[in-house]
Amino acid sequence: MSKWSLKRAGLIGSLALGLVVAGCGSDDSNGENGDGDSDSAEGGVDGEIELAYVEWDTEVASTNVVGKVLEDLGYDVTVTALDNAFMWEAVANGEADGMVAAWLPGTHAEQYEAYGDQVEQLGPNLEGAAIGLVVPEYMDVDSIEDLTDEAGQTITGIEAGAGVVNAAENAVEEYDNLEDWDVQTSSSGAMATELGGAIDSEDEIVVTGWSPHWKFQAYDLKYLEDPDGVFGEAETIETMVREGLEEDAPEAYQVLDNFYWETDDMEEVMLAINEGASPEDAAADWVEANQDKVDEWTEGIE
Repeated sequence: MSKWSLKRAGLIGSLALGLVVAGCGSDDSNGENGDGDSDSAEGGVDGEIELAYVEWDTEVASTNVVGKVLEDLGYDVTVTALDNAFMWEAVANGEADGMVAAWLPGTHAEQYEAYGDQVEQLGPNLEGAAIGLVVPEYMDVDSIEDLTDEAGQTITGIEAGAGVVNAAENAVEEYDNLEDWDVQTSSSGAMATELGGAIDSEDEIVVTGWSPHWKFQAYDLKYLEDPDGVFGEAETIETMVREGLEEDAPEAYQVLDNFYWETDDMEEVMLAINEGASPEDAAADWVEANQDKVDEWTEGIE
């Protein structure tokens, strides 16, 4: 298979956030792209596996966990953060072996339409992903239709153009009671900071939310009901691999095919990262504490 082209990565510019070795125990890797010899785990397999992901908290968590499991089997694992379109293209072109970051059917509909017939779809690795308007549990509203003048008639959003922001802007148009409301865009981090500050003061706040997200582990929150269905149905996060991976790396293919966890699992890793752990350490801690699930993903691999 082809390797990441440094020239191509340079053309991607700020969209490519660099190469990071997923595992914690490969002291001699140091972000190498697998050109040197790799040490196999005792009794394990060897080879190189490249995983692509989009730089969302959810995918940082899942990709590092899968990377750690593959590394423990003996693989030399590299993970690379890319923009959505480049992530899909990399798997379709065989430049990456796979990704566990495909949000379907809505969020990545455009990318699935463009590349879905060029990758192998292994199915959901997490179900029940959702987006919507989120408020602290102490607020006396349960539906978007209940909103009047709360939080200064402002919805605190994330980056302009994000799917959940677009849906919030549509909600302002669709719901008559939101006629005078505004969607304030910022960033995912800024939204989380404002949410935490409001909760500390028990102030009203309405934010664009999605799950899985660590904020649901850190705070007592609720989604507002969406009777008009502006935010759509729940989504799944799915695993995609390049064509030919099963023949080239059957053990890695098995792990990626079997990989499945729950929202609470992902949010546990996300919360640890948010509280200061590196993604690699948070993934390693989760793998160590959940060996029963890892054993299901790796069953039969020597």
